Amino acid sequence: MDAGTTEQSLREDLAAAYRLIAHFGMTDLVYTHLSVRLPGDANRFLVNPYGFLFEEITASSLVIVDADGQPAQKTSHDVNPAGFVIHSAIHREHHDAACVMHTHTLAGMVIAAQEGGILPLNQISIEFCRDVAFHSYEGVAADDNLSERERLVRDLGKCKSMILANHGLLTVGATVAEAFYRMYYLEQACRIQVAAQSTGAKLITPSPAMVDRTFAQFQKEENVGMLVWTALKRKLDREQPGYRE
Repeated sequence: MDAGTTEQSLREDLAAAYRLIAHFGMTDLVYTHLSVRLPGDANRFLVNPYGFLFEEITASSLVIVDADGQPAQKTSHDVNPAGFVIHSAIHREHHDAACVMHTHTLAGMVIAAQEGGILPLNQISIEFCRDVAFHSYEGVAADDNLSERERLVRDLGKCKSMILANHGLLTVGATVAEAFYRMYYLEQACRIQVAAQSTGAKLITPSPAMVDRTFAQFQKEENVGMLVWTALKRKLDREQPGYRE
């Protein structure tokens, strides 16, 4: 995270991410979370107020919570500590993961129910097929199973994306822009795979050498996601400027 990043700029970016997740049809009503670390050493994070649709989130409605998901500010909004277990695990151990996003999308849950993870069926898919972690299902991620946090961190390792078996998708990033970029395209990889498999046709994949070459090309990108993030925020400023409030 840039040393010059302010709480207000993080609030606006995270609110924008909530609106965009809603815009692209990647929500589960009021469930799942996107979170971002606040500057400083206090392990404080911004997260959505519980019970709000993602399309309703604004910069000021986001709630500051501590590493256990408990409110760290006066607020009239409820928060969901149990639902923060996944985020707190990663934020506690991976300080480079400033932003954590978790979704329950149809395509993501279909792939999370399959063996094999992301297949190299498309150029988009190849960005993830060699760098997506896997975490086995342990029931609802709740505060009565805090030991799962250790396994979540272990399974994520150095990856920036993870499939939660029988559950959904997760991405992390040094910025909100990076985490959103990875979530958007991980979701696209899942949708491509589900669509391709549904045709019943024999699927073709590039050679392992070509997959390696293409994956390496993706790894050279700097400031991941910033180009599309800037464009998407322009879109929000035109169509939903209230996210900044």
